[in-house]
Amino acid sequence: MGAFGVEQMIELRNVSKTVLSGTEPLTIVQPLDLVISAGQYVSIVGPSGSGKSTLLGLIAGLDLPTTGEIVIEGQEIGALTEDALAQLRGQKIGFVFQFFHLVPSLTAFENVLVPMEIAGAADARTRATSLLSEVGLDGRAHHYPAQLSGGEQQRVAIARALANNPPILLADEPTGNLDSANGRHVVELLRTVNVSRRTTIVLVTHDADLAASADVMLRMRDGKAEAVTPKSGVSEDYG
Repeated sequence: MGAFGVEQMIELRNVSKTVLSGTEPLTIVQPLDLVISAGQYVSIVGPSGSGKSTLLGLIAGLDLPTTGEIVIEGQEIGALTEDALAQLRGQKIGFVFQFFHLVPSLTAFENVLVPMEIAGAADARTRATSLLSEVGLDGRAHHYPAQLSGGEQQRVAIARALANNPPILLADEPTGNLDSANGRHVVELLRTVNVSRRTTIVLVTHDADLAASADVMLRMRDGKAEAVTPKSGVSEDYG
């Protein structure tokens, strides 16, 4: 259990990442211990090159840490086979990116539908319609990405990320390609998803409004977690 008896969703135990820069080792993420409880909303902020996107990739299981363990809902992901890790990502984690990565030849509805069809969901079409309604795009379901604004495309991407109802949503600069008005809509939508679904959200951002909307802000510089502003019970311990 996490702090205050809340279920742990994500745990990092002495996690670091070192790569070779030429012939010299370069530590991108300094040793870090962190517990994120179920339903929390965490923003990771810091200058370019601070290690924040690398840290998000480690949590996602897209890269392996040099030291330490990453535990997602009780499963140590470094101990999983590639197939088991892919299955965990498909079931437990939704992804939202700066560049929306929608399939241009599919409508908004079809972009949301595809992950559920791949997972074999019996009610996929009903759920796709419901998700588009949840992100405020009822009337845009049959439009193609090129017919949507950037903000609308990102809302489709968020609906797609929620398609299989994952307990975790990871977002890398979700407002980075949007103007301020559309960025605010995405900020509000992510907070609504967090509150209404109790989805655990971890995001990397340069957006001050988006960062401030989180329960917890993790600041990074030169690979080190410099400070955390805790609310509602995250435990943290930095190496």
